[in-house]
Amino acid sequence: MDNVKFLIEQSIQNIVCFIVEDECVDYDKAIDMFYSSQVFAKLCDPATGLYFDSPAYVYELYKNEKKNGKLVQEEQ
Repeated sequence: MDNVKFLIEQSIQNIVCFIVEDECVDYDKAIDMFYSSQVFAKLCDPATGLYFDSPAYVYELYKNEKKNGKLVQEEQ
C-alpha cells in the first residue's frame, strides 16, 4: 500500500469512529453513512489533497455536508 492510500484508509477509520461515537450507530451503519457522502468521494480522490488534512477536519466537512445536504465549507 502506498503512502496516499495508507493516509486515506487511516482517515476513513478515524472518521467512521467519530460517526459511531457521535451518532450512536454501529460500525457498519457508520461506514455506510460516510461512504455515501460527497466528502468520502473527495477524500478518496488523491487529486484533492484532502487526505493531507486531519481526520477531525474532514469529519467537520462531513458534518457540514450532512447538515446542509451538500458539501459546503463553512466559515469558522
